[in-house]
Amino acid sequence: MNSGKKILVVDDEPQIIKLVTMNLELEGFHVIGAKDGYEALTKLTKELPDMVILDVMMPDMDGFETLKSIRELSSVPVIFLSVRGQEFDRVHGLDLGADDYITKPFSPRELVSRIKAVLRRTETKGLAPSSEIIVDEDLRINFDQRKIIVRGQELQLRPTEYRLLYQLVSNAGKLLTHETLLSRVWGPEYRDEDHYVRLYITYLRQKIEKDPKNPKYIFSERGLGYRFKEFNQSQ
Repeated sequence: MNSGKKILVVDDEPQIIKLVTMNLELEGFHVIGAKDGYEALTKLTKELPDMVILDVMMPDMDGFETLKSIRELSSVPVIFLSVRGQEFDRVHGLDLGADDYITKPFSPRELVSRIKAVLRRTETKGLAPSSEIIVDEDLRINFDQRKIIVRGQELQLRPTEYRLLYQLVSNAGKLLTHETLLSRVWGPEYRDEDHYVRLYITYLRQKIEKDPKNPKYIFSERGLGYRFKEFNQSQ
């Protein structure tokens, strides 16, 4: 399954590139290394990798700045790999468009597992039938065409936001626990990452709710999970 998948590993520590390369090649990936952000951007456009593993703390151009430049060029999945494990750094990385954030020291097995999970999420298509879902006069959704219309304006969602909204809407009126959402949207590898759910629920509310602090679509069940408003799905 991984044969031919190309992974760009960006780190100013050669031993980290060597360690990651060895473990990924054992799994059938083709690995390209880059020692800094500038080289990473050059190889991104030349090699067209399927994923980027990106260190945060690099000289001249750090990982956050590198990701900003990557997102101007490509929507390629990016996983941060960093010694900076504070929640602020993790949230900042995800806000910039990273797909995951793993702290050093890391388990090579965990890294491989996370890479496979992110690739599964970004490659999965055809989640729902092509018919349009009319939630109410302000929200219309066509999951097959990936069209979200909010108060007459078409909305752009990240792949993870799209998958999360799909799970919520297709189970409208039902409570979905943190564990259920993590398993269905991110994968079983993320069962202990509750903050991912909270963060992406915030992203969705900011995009589809008129007043994110007083939501009318996505409701919280304190300590349990989230529930999407019930609506007539036959219309």
